[in-house]
Amino acid sequence: MADTDLATRARTLLTEERAGLLGQLVELGDDGDIASFDDGHADSSQVSAEKGEVLVLVENLKAQLREVDRAIAKIDGDVPDASFGTCEECKEPIAADRLEAMPATRWCITHA
Repeated sequence: MADTDLATRARTLLTEERAGLLGQLVELGDDGDIASFDDGHADSSQVSAEKGEVLVLVENLKAQLREVDRAIAKIDGDVPDASFGTCEECKEPIAADRLEAMPATRWCITHA
């Protein structure tokens, strides 16, 4: 697969992943506003634990979204000193099969 084909395919995958991540964040209250939890529940420790789990999940989704956005920016050439498909550690090309599986990856398999 040519580099431009790989970048085009990666952009499609990244755009789909981005939409999925945004959808999950909306379902969770986006910024962690988890008002759907019943604070009047008899077992407030359970509610607190569930809120904590949701907040961790929201932060993980936001971190994934940042990586996806960075990869898209690299495809567009908007990230200084970084190009899509190049390991940020050793500056060598990342294997095409790795990019197909993980288009937002920043490192080759050696430096992952």
